[in-house]
Amino acid sequence: MFDKFQNSHFVRVRYSETDKMGYCYYGNYAAYLELGRVELLREHKIVYKELEELGILLPVSELSIKYLFPAKYDDLLKIQTKISDLQGARIYFSYEIYNENEILILSATTTLVFVDAKTMRPIAAPDFILDILK
Repeated sequence: MFDKFQNSHFVRVRYSETDKMGYCYYGNYAAYLELGRVELLREHKIVYKELEELGILLPVSELSIKYLFPAKYDDLLKIQTKISDLQGARIYFSYEIYNENEILILSATTTLVFVDAKTMRPIAAPDFILDILK
């Protein structure tokens, strides 16, 4: 159903993102996933800033990462992001990150929840988003 809602985005591992071994620090991958997710939504005219202006927040409620191989300083990574499902107040994303040699180095999933900024309670996905995703 959501096959057309996928995106590839590239990021280069910066020196400041590596540990003493020269590997990309594991905590940085969550930021890479966010980058992929934000760019996928932006490509389909769903912009976080505009959601916030409408009083809608979209926090992450679940994150699962499987690390397969390390990324290293100066590696160019391809972040492939897909919307995998949308149920009520929740939207689900899946990710794969590849290195320059097209080797899968990470797979991940996140669940985000649409939240009313005033009440901080979950709300159904807004109609305009449902229309975009149809």
